Amino acid sequence: MPKKQISKSKRKTKPILKILDGRMKFIAWGAAAIVMLIVSSMFVGTQLENHDSFCASCHTEGETTFYKRSLAADKPVDLASFHTAKAARCIDCHSGGGITGRIGGLMTGATDTFSYLFTKYPQPAVMEEPFGDGNCLKCHANIAQKQDMNNHFHVFLPKWQAADKNAATCVSCHNGHNTNGSVAIQYLNEKDTVAVCQKCHAVAGEG
Repeated sequence: MPKKQISKSKRKTKPILKILDGRMKFIAWGAAAIVMLIVSSMFVGTQLENHDSFCASCHTEGETTFYKRSLAADKPVDLASFHTAKAARCIDCHSGGGITGRIGGLMTGATDTFSYLFTKYPQPAVMEEPFGDGNCLKCHANIAQKQDMNNHFHVFLPKWQAADKNAATCVSCHNGHNTNGSVAIQYLNEKDTVAVCQKCHAVAGEG
């Protein structure tokens, strides 16, 4: 029997398919390697961020000062070191709520690390994004439950924020690292806090 003749087009197709198959495997393995690298980097980053000493190793000032204060947490001098005595870490405050908040913290940390290693990192460090209320509310979500006169500033804060883009946030009164606050009023600075109260009352028309 005469052998079947294989057309030239079919002969060309087989090598092309082999090449494409090889490239697809290379792309698949490359993509898997990238995913593994990202996942492992996030895991390592999460573990490192759990230690305040790691945060202070790059954020040299004023974070080194803040970290030293936290080591003397038995005599807290600011709100941050008071939180340290309650087993809170830097990352617990410096990240938003839930998994998305923690990923956001990791991304910020990765950017800061890159900047520290490869570019001129500003000293003292600056916060490029505002410290959101969500960072506080993930632990203090029940802050507005006590609806009486002594807590009216927390109860009405969301209404002020809805009415005024320049409204206060949690850290307008509760600054974590200031040492000019009074222990008797949870490390608030009375003068600064009264000024915030007056802004809210001006918006509300209450004098």
